[in-house]
Amino acid sequence: MIFHSIDYLLFFTGIICVYWALNLRLQNTILLLASYFFYGYVHAWYCILIGATTIVDYCCARFIANKPNHKKLFLALSLTTNFSILCAFKYFGFFVDNIVAVMGLVGLDMSGPTWEILLPVGISFYTFQSASYVVDVYRGRVEARRKILDYALFVAFFPQLVAGPIERAGRLLNALEKPRKFNPDRLRSGLFLMLWGLFKKLVIADNVATISNKALSIQDPSFPIVWGGVFAFCIQIYADFSAYTDIARGTARTLGIDVCRNFNHPYIARNPAAFWSRWHISLSTWFRDYVYIPLGGNRCSEHRIIINIMLTFIVSGLWHGANWNFIIWGAYHGLLLVTWRLACKIRPSIENPSSRTVKLGQWIIMFGLINIGWLIFREQNPVYLWKFITSSPLGSSSEEWQTGLYFFAYSLILATPLAIHCWTDKWCTGDDHWESRQQNWKWVIAQSALAGILLTAIFLLKSENSSEFIYFQF
Repeated sequence: MIFHSIDYLLFFTGIICVYWALNLRLQNTILLLASYFFYGYVHAWYCILIGATTIVDYCCARFIANKPNHKKLFLALSLTTNFSILCAFKYFGFFVDNIVAVMGLVGLDMSGPTWEILLPVGISFYTFQSASYVVDVYRGRVEARRKILDYALFVAFFPQLVAGPIERAGRLLNALEKPRKFNPDRLRSGLFLMLWGLFKKLVIADNVATISNKALSIQDPSFPIVWGGVFAFCIQIYADFSAYTDIARGTARTLGIDVCRNFNHPYIARNPAAFWSRWHISLSTWFRDYVYIPLGGNRCSEHRIIINIMLTFIVSGLWHGANWNFIIWGAYHGLLLVTWRLACKIRPSIENPSSRTVKLGQWIIMFGLINIGWLIFREQNPVYLWKFITSSPLGSSSEEWQTGLYFFAYSLILATPLAIHCWTDKWCTGDDHWESRQQNWKWVIAQSALAGILLTAIFLLKSENSSEFIYFQF
């Protein structure tokens, strides 16, 4: 079930109609049932998989709490189970294909039947969320829960189940255990956030996708068409993924639950460190806390810190997909962060320059580097990727330049609402002051008027070729 469908509208409406008439226990019960229905709507066997993960991690956490002398054993059991399931469904075919390819290079034919395993939607997200709970119990940061219903809901909470944000037990699980009362301001704010997300998906992301798909499907494109398409994809992936997050946060808010913000205007970043503090925040912090810091973090020699950064980003790239382009993309961003770190050590003033011209230059360079990264991220064929990257601006015809500029201008126009939102940060009430603003009747009127504009724009400007959210594949 996808957010921008009639099915989800009916599903969500049905929940809201009965949800606020129930007590906490029944609220969590109906949310758990709804979450499993939501997840198994297309493939019911998905529910068996997430249920198995839930039971294993619940039991392991309880054993860690009750048998501290054997807690390493149960932690290992939990992590082995989680990541074995993840690898089996997401990476098995990738590993087999690469082993066959390597053996073929030395003259050994190991070709056999092709393995096609259906990847359960959102498995990477809920696996990380569930595993982090067990790790936090092991570290003593959270208590092992006795009520399996609450824990099962924490793993399967439908607004953020499929594509995040990846929540921590100390935040979401605590919120699920607290009584919730109906708040009209929360309902209004949540509905508006959902509407803003739908606008970003249906009007911006899906429309600009026509440009990126057209430009980057050409086998031998010219320089202006390639980078016009890359810019379009840059807008598409941000609008698409942040739209999902906004709808998830809005849905949760209508239910009296706050889900963490996953994006904070990443394209205004002037350096790699700032970008990763603004892009996919829940995943970035997850890798920081559960991969980078356990490797040693910043507590090591400079040489080892560099290794830790590169390993973390390579693993992050592999998390995104079972293909070499994702690994290269992760290594690319790791290299950018390492380079920035070394540059700041050599010249500390570049981290926060006083000159606006220097700041503008840093932003332009960083935005260009981000776009190169998105090209690596999108193109899975290494031959085409090399052609795209090595395309020369020389020799392109005037028609090709006109086409490339048209792609750029079209994408830029569609991105205008994102730029306005970045400038004001008021459209989708994404900041920490939304609650206080709801008491201002002027803001309520303005928000209502803006909601009408967004709704009208969705009906008039939505793409005819709507697609699933990009991050559904992860």
